Amino acid sequence: MTNSPSPRFRISRYRRLAWVGSGLACLLSVIGLALCWLTPSIGFPLRPGLDFTGGTQIQLERSCAGACPPLTAPELQQRLASLALPPGEGERAPNLGGASVQVLDRGSSVLLRLPALSTEQSAAVITDLATAIGPLDAAGTAINTIGPTLGSQLLTSSVISLLVSFAAIALYITFRYDRIFAFLALLCLAHDVLITCGAFAWLGLILGIEVDSLFAVSLVTVAGYSVTDTVVVFDRIREQKTSLSHLPVAEQVDVAVDATLTRSLYTSFTTLLPLLALIFFGGSSLFWFAVALTIGIAVGSWSSIGVAPTLLPLFNAPAPVRSPA
Repeated sequence: MTNSPSPRFRISRYRRLAWVGSGLACLLSVIGLALCWLTPSIGFPLRPGLDFTGGTQIQLERSCAGACPPLTAPELQQRLASLALPPGEGERAPNLGGASVQVLDRGSSVLLRLPALSTEQSAAVITDLATAIGPLDAAGTAINTIGPTLGSQLLTSSVISLLVSFAAIALYITFRYDRIFAFLALLCLAHDVLITCGAFAWLGLILGIEVDSLFAVSLVTVAGYSVTDTVVVFDRIREQKTSLSHLPVAEQVDVAVDATLTRSLYTSFTTLLPLLALIFFGGSSLFWFAVALTIGIAVGSWSSIGVAPTLLPLFNAPAPVRSPA
């Protein structure tokens, strides 16, 4: 009689805890997305950034000898609302009453999100604020302007790229694996993307964090990583089909997860190291991109260990017999 391996870690013993944790995270994500959608100032499941809405973004760095004098966003919003801008060519000057203002780095940096401004109008804003918040560091001043038409095109192309990539992954997994295995892999993909989006929905509600085209790139990356990590466990279950055919599916899952656990954890850890370096040392332009990838990869590692394999026994499915393509 074949000796059955005795796994050191049996994930099936904790499957209900894993389901409850993932279920709560998905529920909170859906609530966050719904609240963003219902918030009049957002109107989308996620707070769209300048890439998608169009407008002008101005970042100012204050030149302070020591600690910068205290500064609040409402003060700057009030000043911008009363600012009279020079009119554009054939157009009225935009009203800055609805401008978004963020004070960063303990008051040393200010980020303004404004309607689309001309070069002269942007210069007028910077000149006016320079008298209010003290001298500015010219090297730290950045102005980005995207027209509303281009922003709409970027939003459409980002959504299409996400849908096409997810559909391609779904087709490959369905062709490559047994239907139940493919369904569980796609379920984990949706789980990981949903929680990543939910985290940024709450960040948008609480901190005003916006998503841009880099966030769409991070979602595609998370989807690919999620499927790859889940496939590793499923491959191990298929490989051990003959030697462990006498065991229930739940025990086959325990053996497969235990055999791939170290590999999965090491892979995730080494992937997270450069992302953490980007978070701490990569600068503001890549900060939230790295945060999105970190959340997605951490959740993807969890789902490949605690969600997809533990759901397999519910279907009482044997390991797939289809050989690799």
